[in-house]
Amino acid sequence: MPDICKRTGLPRSTIYRLIKEGTFPKQIKLSERTAVWSESSITDWIEEKKAGAS
Repeated sequence: MPDICKRTGLPRSTIYRLIKEGTFPKQIKLSERTAVWSESSITDWIEEKKAGAS
């Protein structure tokens, strides 16, 4: 999660809110307390946001 926050510039709470809204890539659960994101899904999401801002 710290890496995702750093890459997106978003706080943890916003990321979880966006996941709940269906507007941020869902995490992949590796175990009960461990989740990861596909690097490509985060990169794609960032690129979509950049394209929509212009």
